[in-house]
This record gives sequence, structure tokens and C-alpha cells, in this order.
Amino acid sequence: MTTAADVQGSPRGLDRLADLTTLRVGGRAARTVVATTRQQVVEAVSAADAAGEPVLVVGGGSNLVVGDDGFDGTVVVVRTKGVELESGDWCGGAFLHVDAGEDWDALVARAVANGWSGVECLSGIPGTVGATPVQNVGAYGQQLSDVLASVQTWDRRDGRLRTIPASNLRLRYRDSLFKDEPGRYVILDVVLQLPVNDLAAPVRYTELAEQMGAAPGERRPLAQVREAVLALRRRKGMVLDEADHDTWSTGSFFTNPLLTPEQAAALPEDAPRHPDASGLVKTSAAWLVERAGFGRGYGLDGAVPSRSRATLSTKHTLAVTNRGGATAADVLALARTVRDGVRERFGVELAPEPELVGCAL
Repeated sequence: MTTAADVQGSPRGLDRLADLTTLRVGGRAARTVVATTRQQVVEAVSAADAAGEPVLVVGGGSNLVVGDDGFDGTVVVVRTKGVELESGDWCGGAFLHVDAGEDWDALVARAVANGWSGVECLSGIPGTVGATPVQNVGAYGQQLSDVLASVQTWDRRDGRLRTIPASNLRLRYRDSLFKDEPGRYVILDVVLQLPVNDLAAPVRYTELAEQMGAAPGERRPLAQVREAVLALRRRKGMVLDEADHDTWSTGSFFTNPLLTPEQAAALPEDAPRHPDASGLVKTSAAWLVERAGFGRGYGLDGAVPSRSRATLSTKHTLAVTNRGGATAADVLALARTVRDGVRERFGVELAPEPELVGCAL
């Protein structure tokens, strides 16, 4: 292969998965390829598939936990760049083709600056654009499925390019076709259709409204909403900061459980309950974690704040963080303790939000 750059053993250490993830844990890859064009992504993945090698595609690494033994295969690091505005009028909205390797928050900032609405509440979410459809990222009342038109993918099973409309992606809470069929598709390009409007949609979340001094349902300028979201996320340690170990994480480690009405009714009276259209009831994973006895800064040494190498964030109990020098084993031991404690206390099974590679909870 001649068009993708093989950087195994490079000075930047890109064969260490810890250097490619925001949690900063994980062993070495057998081989690492950096791809800067869509063609290079396809060629790198196809070459590994033809050789019978396992493949791990990495963007921003913000939702990835890699085991300490590393990855015995080819890691393809997606560094593709490009944002193409196909149209941008008040009638049809801004129709954007975005390469998978583009930084997500940089795209949100660009959208807000240009008056393209629909993603301002998704400000500060780390990672690349190509990763966002996998989990149907969402926050503060917005989710990607609200504005996603289609994705272009490389179908590894059929060996062909395939454009999939959003209606066929099975997008739901933190889930999608890409999780239903893991490893089959490599996302190359994301197409978004964003309304053109200087005002954000009506504010749905009380916390966000209070941050801006607005009433629930009120509309505010896009830039004001973005700054309020960033302020809230910083307060929770959810905006990447090299100097802040509370941000050395995968964000929320557990998804908010979806319960049957009977399961929800069995929770304490003050537990959060949010019925959804499917008849299930969403509750708060953070509430469950805290009420099960795991406070901010909790670590396995029993002290709060803990001196452990891996602890819950000192700002948000749903984030498992690397305090420096933590291993994947440290992180998973803590997450396992929290999961088991919630199960014992409430009978609810917490599911991990990040992708676990070469390890298990």
C-alpha cells in the first residue's frame, strides 16, 4: 500500500493506543496507519481485511477503552479533512458534506458562527464527526438524528462504497445500525441538514435555561446557547483540558438506563423518570451511581477524594477518570465496582457507553 502513511514506531508514538484516546489507557497496536483521505481509509482497511488482520478504526478516541495488551492488528487513524457547503438558504437550510476526520466541536463552532442551527447544544462533545452517528450523540435536548441526512460508508462485508440515508440507520438513544452490525461499516462522510436561523430551538432543559437566565421554552441566540453549554460541560469536566484530569475520561462511562414501567416504579420515589415514545422509562445513571454510595472522586482505595490512579471525576460521578498512570485494568476495576454496586442497590444493570476493545467489563 503506497497512499497511506505507516507510522509504526514513529516519534509521536501513534502505535500506543493510550496516545490516541482521551482516557489515555491502552497498549500498543501491531501496526498503525494514518489516513488523510477517504481513499486512504478504504485502502488501509481493505488491505488489512485482505490480509486477515483485525482492524480498529480510530477518530478522536473519546469513546474508546483499549485493553492493556493492546491491539494485535491494524489501527487506522482517520485524519480526513473537508467541509463542503452544498447549499445554505433559509428555505432548504445548510446542506453540509463533512469528512469523518473533522473535529466535531470545531464543526459546531463553525455552524454557530454561520447561523446554522440544530447542533449548538452539542457543543464541547469531544471526538470526530465520523463517530457521532454511531451513538447518535445527544445533549441538552438535541441529538444528531435531528439533523443527519445520510452517511457515506465503506461496507467491509460487501466490499463497496455505500451511502445510507439517516432513515435506515436505526438511530435511537445512544444506538444505531453501526452498533447493531459492529465492524461492518467504516464511516467516511457525514451529511447534515441544518436550519438557517440565528436563534436556537426552544430551550428544553431546565439546567441550560437557568445557565442563561432564560425560561424553559424560550429561544436564545445560537452563540449564547453554545457558550452556556460549554460552561455547563466545563463545570462537569466534560470539555477536554490537558491539565484537568477530570477530563481524562470517555465522558459518561454508563448510559442512562431504559427501564420497563414496572422497573421504574420499583425505584425510590425521588428517582428521575422520563417516559419515552417506546413505552420505556429513562432514568439517570448518575443518580443511581450517587445513591448507590459512589460520590465524586471515589476510588477503590476507599478514600474520597481518592488517591487511586483511576477515580470517578471530582466534578461528575458518571465519568471514570485517569488521574495519571492508570491502566485499563484500573479503569475497568473501578467501573465494575460501580456497576455491581448499582445492581445490588437498585437491581438495575448499567451498560457501558464507550467501546471496549481487548477488554471487558
